[in-house]
Amino acid sequence: MEFLDKIFKLKDNNTTVSKEFIGGLTTFLTMAYIIFVNPDILSQAGMDKPALFSVTLIAGIVGTLLAAFWGKMPFAMAPGMGLNAFFTYTIVLGAGVPWETALGIVFISGVAFVILTFLGVREKVANAIPLFLRISVTAGIGLFITFIGMRNMGLIVANQATLVSLGEFTPTLIISLIGFFVIAYLEHKKVTGGILIGILFITITSILFGYVKLPETIIDTPPSIAPVFMKLDIMSALKWTFIGPIFSFMFVDLFDSLSTIIACSNQAGLTKKDGSVPRLDKILEADAASTVVGSVLGTSTTTIYIESASGIASGARTGLASVFTALLMFGCLFFAPVAGIVPAYATAPALLMVGVYMFMNIKEVKFDSMITAVPAFLTIILMPLTYSISMGITFGFISYVLLMVVGGKGKELPVTMYVIGALSVLNLIAG
Repeated sequence: MEFLDKIFKLKDNNTTVSKEFIGGLTTFLTMAYIIFVNPDILSQAGMDKPALFSVTLIAGIVGTLLAAFWGKMPFAMAPGMGLNAFFTYTIVLGAGVPWETALGIVFISGVAFVILTFLGVREKVANAIPLFLRISVTAGIGLFITFIGMRNMGLIVANQATLVSLGEFTPTLIISLIGFFVIAYLEHKKVTGGILIGILFITITSILFGYVKLPETIIDTPPSIAPVFMKLDIMSALKWTFIGPIFSFMFVDLFDSLSTIIACSNQAGLTKKDGSVPRLDKILEADAASTVVGSVLGTSTTTIYIESASGIASGARTGLASVFTALLMFGCLFFAPVAGIVPAYATAPALLMVGVYMFMNIKEVKFDSMITAVPAFLTIILMPLTYSISMGITFGFISYVLLMVVGGKGKELPVTMYVIGALSVLNLIAG
């Protein structure tokens, strides 16, 4: 395995092929829902659902391999949740824009991202964010994915009076909760792959009790992508009226990607002493390129997945984990029925455990000053409450800039931070 060590620097990162495989597999299992959710959402825009199944996987494979070999980081990519909803419900169904034109909008936003990335603008933005806000972003995302995990396992449900409430203790919820404590115990004992073992425990238990059925077929031919491949209409998207949607795609992808990179890098212990992320430029380039490729294939914005943190928590430290994740995605093209038996309530406890890990660093934020306490608090609390990572960051950035200026410390802010603040205001207006 010397050639793998040469490419991915396994020894330098204190990892092994087996650890990277477990990390890549865990990441795959926690994000596998996108294989089914993305086609469901985009098909409501009038796109061919079977083709979207294949496109979702192919876009994920391309983006994840870019993260592996170009970014050299344990990140997985796929069409982003939230971004696909914006594509379908806001642009196509809401504004009446044909899905072909909407793909053109995604393409233009991706090209603009590539340009900004190679100019180094995105990296400057990341480096301008103070360390306490980066930690707050990590903690906020931890709460956000915990909220998603609790919803997926049925622990919390919608309530008209209180918005959310405790769910009914069904057999599957009980199995899921038991699985979570199995994971917590294994992680306490520092068992390698504890999160993965917990997911498999829940799935196997569900099969034994009849809550999960084995697939009727094992091998299936991948559906053709012809109905959506290269169907994007770029010329129709080149209108002033689409500046808002283009900006929105860019803004959400920018801050979701940056926050995910920061959070996952902090979780993996890959950040430098000053809080900066190594190879950030390469990771951002891979992220931008994957969006362009995805739009050509026929899907909404492809982005780095926060579920990568679950793989990192299981031991992933290099791009080799992403290679394994991509290989598993490729396998799903032919074994989709088998990959689909892992229920959402089996991967939900993994999100809870990752949330615990990500929130633990909040102790490093100093809450003795309102200039740091208020932006940190707003960043953390608004991510789960608005169901949006970018909205939490937006309020955090705006409040930080305002408090620095009002507090007479405006001159200490870099120009980039003022630009970020202005973009945050525009995002609120666009939203």
